[in-house]
Amino acid sequence: MSAYSLPNRSVLFFALSVFGVTACNETVDPRPDLRPSIDYTQLSATTPYSSLFVDQNGASTVDLTTGNARINAFRALDAYAKTVTAAGATTPLDASQLKNMYANSGNPFSGTYASLNGTGIQLRDATAVSTTNPESERKRMDDFLVILANKSKALTTTAEDGKAGKLGTYLVDEQGIEWGQIVAKSLIGAYQLDYIGNVLLSEGLKADNYTLVAGKPYTQLEHNWDQAYANFTQKPVYAGDASATSNGGEAFLGAYVWEYNKEGYPKLHQAFLKGRAAIVNNDAAVYKEQAELIRKELEKTIANSSIGYLKKTRENATDPARRAHAYSEGLGFIYSLRYAKLAGADAAFSDAILNKLAYTSQGMWKVKNEQLEEAIRTISTKFGIN
Repeated sequence: MSAYSLPNRSVLFFALSVFGVTACNETVDPRPDLRPSIDYTQLSATTPYSSLFVDQNGASTVDLTTGNARINAFRALDAYAKTVTAAGATTPLDASQLKNMYANSGNPFSGTYASLNGTGIQLRDATAVSTTNPESERKRMDDFLVILANKSKALTTTAEDGKAGKLGTYLVDEQGIEWGQIVAKSLIGAYQLDYIGNVLLSEGLKADNYTLVAGKPYTQLEHNWDQAYANFTQKPVYAGDASATSNGGEAFLGAYVWEYNKEGYPKLHQAFLKGRAAIVNNDAAVYKEQAELIRKELEKTIANSSIGYLKKTRENATDPARRAHAYSEGLGFIYSLRYAKLAGADAAFSDAILNKLAYTSQGMWKVKNEQLEEAIRTISTKFGIN
């Protein structure tokens, strides 16, 4: 079994008890006892996410805390992993520290992120939730973190074909693969794409929408939708302060929508708003429609990102450092394709591409343009990308 292989999956299995699953009414059935209805024409591209979602007394029914904290945990893990890319860096990464940050164990966070310690909010239990064996995938991510730490021991060595070390500012293994990028881009799929699309905006839509969660101002369905937004962006208006040359301070999946899905980028905030308003109105047809739109655009982003970085690999044939960086980002996004369920992608699809690119005896150093082009064609065909 290759390092990318995963066991077969069948029906969805959920490790997190966030759903409170019951059947929702498929027709519009307003709940004036809980919420004032919302006119969809009130929604705009600049409407802050939480502003309209209140109870009959005007109190907010939105809590984005957990999802936003999880993005901060991702930021902290990524920032620590990138300490080895700093000019003059000499301190290798610690595998236990990386794994503890992933699982929020042993008070691993400091500085800006110290408030995460002791909260129990983690990336690990939100990884691969929709799979039949989430723990297998979480252990695989642990393994990726250990590989990253082990390769960082070559921090003061200059990399070459067959030898780990630094290429410019990038830390790569013997095959020219930058494991910091493998971790980050794989988590975008295994955590964000899967948890948002395949959990909260899929099975999570079956949750109760008629009674409040005990001690909370929201129904479980409302909270599931809010958590989808909170695990996607920390901004009150997604893309609200972005321009043609900026991603507006977004991170991870939210940033890559801006970079690699310009068509979908302006649609997502209003889709999140309209879906949440439809939940207030108990309008199942509309919130399911908006959930599918969001999922399609997020999956398209992962596919476009995979293709984009494979093309950058091809274009940087004479610059080993930039080529290794692009190649590794591409591999991480290809790994994430296994979570693009609406498009019919799975682990077998993802692994078939990865095994032709990453696990040859050549690696990045001698990968052929023909191999890159074959991968681009395979992804483009699967996702209907011209």
